[in-house]
Amino acid sequence: MLVFITSLLRAADDATQQQIEKLSGQIQDLLETQARDGKRLDALDKKINELADKVNVPQVNDSASRDDLKKLAEQVQEIEQKRKADRELIIKEIDKLSRVAASTPTRTKPPTTTSNPPEDLTPAGPQKGYYHTVEAGENLGAIAKAYRDQGVKVTKAQIIAANPKINPDVLIVGKKIFIPDPNAK
Repeated sequence: MLVFITSLLRAADDATQQQIEKLSGQIQDLLETQARDGKRLDALDKKINELADKVNVPQVNDSASRDDLKKLAEQVQEIEQKRKADRELIIKEIDKLSRVAASTPTRTKPPTTTSNPPEDLTPAGPQKGYYHTVEAGENLGAIAKAYRDQGVKVTKAQIIAANPKINPDVLIVGKKIFIPDPNAK
């Protein structure tokens, strides 16, 4: 019975993780689209400025008419509206992700550790501790909490100090980080 319940919990956890990864991919796509639209908006803004300069300078051959400028201005407004809609969608998706993460049950298995450090990781702090492989959806606060739940009294600040080469705001899935154990002797 216990094995059956455990397998159901793991399956539910895997399904939730897949949803989070799917939503993360969609957010990444939206961010890329927003960046691309921002570049187009900048290019159109530059064209508008160039055309405005041409209108202000009397020329015999005026290649940009008022209608052209009006069309260009409408295109800029359309892109700006799309950018705002994308931003709102991104905010909604991030909100959904945070609600999914908040409703995800806490870990029932101990954190993934290994006794062999990767070649490029040399801990800056105490040499006693664990090597943790970053999993999708983890952050330093959650990792520190998971280790505290297992009896290792470690803080986020201690993990950051022990891993000076990592960016604490962007953890790479599959990357190993050193978790110092201040109580180890």
